[in-house]
Amino acid sequence: MADDTLKSFSAAFPDADEAQWRSLVKKALKGKEPEALERKTRDGIVQKPLYRESDWPAATDPDGLPGKAPFVRGTAAEKDKYLPWDIRQVVDHPHLKQASEDLIKDLERGVSSIELRLDTSGERGVAIQSVDDLDTVLGEMRTDLATLAFSNSALEGFGIEAAALAIAWSRKKDLEPARQFFAFNIDPIGELARVGALTSTLPDALKETASFVAEMAPDFTSSTFIRVDGRPAYECGGSEAQELALALSSGVSYLKALLDAGMSLEAANKSLLFCLSIGPNYAMEISKFRAMRRLWARVTESFGGTPLPMKLQAVSARRMLTQRDPWVNMLRNTSACFAAGVGGADIVTLRPFTDASGIAGPLARRIGRNTQIIAQEESSLGRVSDPAGGTWSIGKLSEDLSEAAWSAFQQIEGDGGIGASLSSGAFQARLAEKRTALMRDIAKRKQAITGVSEFALLDEYLPDTVDLSELPPIKPAVEGKAPKSRAALELIDAASNGASLMTLLPQEAEPHAHCDPLFPMRLAEPFERLRDHADARAKATGKRPEIFLACIGPIAQHNARASFAINFFAAGGIAAHPTNAPYDTLESMAEDFVKSGALIAVICGSDSQYAEDAANAAKALRDAREDARIYLAGKPGDAEADYRKAGIDDFIHVGVDVISKLEIAHAELGVENA
Repeated sequence: MADDTLKSFSAAFPDADEAQWRSLVKKALKGKEPEALERKTRDGIVQKPLYRESDWPAATDPDGLPGKAPFVRGTAAEKDKYLPWDIRQVVDHPHLKQASEDLIKDLERGVSSIELRLDTSGERGVAIQSVDDLDTVLGEMRTDLATLAFSNSALEGFGIEAAALAIAWSRKKDLEPARQFFAFNIDPIGELARVGALTSTLPDALKETASFVAEMAPDFTSSTFIRVDGRPAYECGGSEAQELALALSSGVSYLKALLDAGMSLEAANKSLLFCLSIGPNYAMEISKFRAMRRLWARVTESFGGTPLPMKLQAVSARRMLTQRDPWVNMLRNTSACFAAGVGGADIVTLRPFTDASGIAGPLARRIGRNTQIIAQEESSLGRVSDPAGGTWSIGKLSEDLSEAAWSAFQQIEGDGGIGASLSSGAFQARLAEKRTALMRDIAKRKQAITGVSEFALLDEYLPDTVDLSELPPIKPAVEGKAPKSRAALELIDAASNGASLMTLLPQEAEPHAHCDPLFPMRLAEPFERLRDHADARAKATGKRPEIFLACIGPIAQHNARASFAINFFAAGGIAAHPTNAPYDTLESMAEDFVKSGALIAVICGSDSQYAEDAANAAKALRDAREDARIYLAGKPGDAEADYRKAGIDDFIHVGVDVISKLEIAHAELGVENA
């Protein structure tokens, strides 16, 4: 009966076809065709407003089944219904005991694995120096139940050295190697890309890494050893295809080194953990993760074997996070979490929403955990295997992104591989092109940053981060006897006998690998610098820099552009002085301008009002204050010359370089001298 009722209900609606849809869209777009809604990604991929079977033939099942080659739909036929993906949280408090407390609390409250960010100086991570320090931080953590991972992105590196320390710790605890879940995350290519140098040549570093893996992998069969990281490309402003290309080329370099060390293709592949950033554009990010698995299956097949699956970690993108109005980062992280879950990530790490401001406090850590727990247990994101499967739009985007990434990968290989491409600067030059285009869009607010470039909240309330100012400086320890060689067992024995991480590090050799590093960036930084300058001025003078809204005409005619002007200047930390608009006369408006004490006046009104009164308004403002800087909100069009002749200095409207305009406004207001 229920089915009959449903059929009867749906039958009451008339059939709709694409022609009707196009007609309605055209009407909404005021005569433009739906194709006007198409957008191009930074890789030149066209994103359509509507996809059809002709765009991507889902009926032919081109992606196969979950758990089957080419693994586009995931590496497992069915997900663990209790833990569809590994919830991994970073521990980075420099103090050992506080780091231990964070670690235990995370595990007790829903996190399923831990990533320790190591830094012997305590400036960028936990100040672990030795096996005993590691033991203090880990406490009673069961690495046979929860994975322990390491970050190798500190300036010192600590790839093989951290792995040796962890293995020495497991020996001290008398743990069975095969049952321990470690992600050692050794990554000399990623270190070279981030830092710009290695202590040896890259071929030597790869050989040393491969030797370590080949020696220890037969014992630590439940662990991964190398992290193949595409994030440096994305976090420095590169495109999705460039991120995939970096991961592919790095993966190929590691595979070759591991095969040369005597490992089988299957064993070498099993030792790898791939890592990609995950942003807020969930359609593109889902497609990116599907494309990565397709591409790697193709790579492993080209090595003479069958297509192999990959283990894939998603980390929410640093570049999308903001210092200003960081509460919005919760939404960005939620979108990223959704994309990672639906895209089939095996491991997901969400950066704390306060990541851009400092070390996360209890609230930020809790939100980071609970975002994923809610996604799994309340939103049921892991209950369905590949929920995006068969979607025309996702299928087409994934296919197009795979082709773009393969082309970028071939460019890197044409340079001689990722090592040669980084050393020559060829890869950095291609990344710089994408970064420049991206930052141009940010400056023009073509890509908006909510809470920063749009809808800035000048009187914002910021969440707490960990205050490290009272902690004494930490000096990296150089203790114990250095290993006799770089062999795995020599390093592990040295660590077991008290050698510190700094002692385990090798001396810089000549020659050694070096390149221009891929400096990470955040999209909001240009606007946030302006906000910082304006805040410093407000603190020094007791008053925030202001503009005056010279509103002409009734509220209905000036309100839209007045709101635009308020939003425009707030992005640079400049407030709007309270106005008494609407004004009876231009003279009364000019008097109000003088009383405000503001230097900058922004004329706001409708186009018809501008044609009638803009020139007169500018004259009244100039007569009231000769040194006034007068802006007009809106495009001047053919009247620009006349407006400038009347005394209008500049124009603000959609499409201008907002950063440039705000920098000029800061200079006019003397903000840069605060």
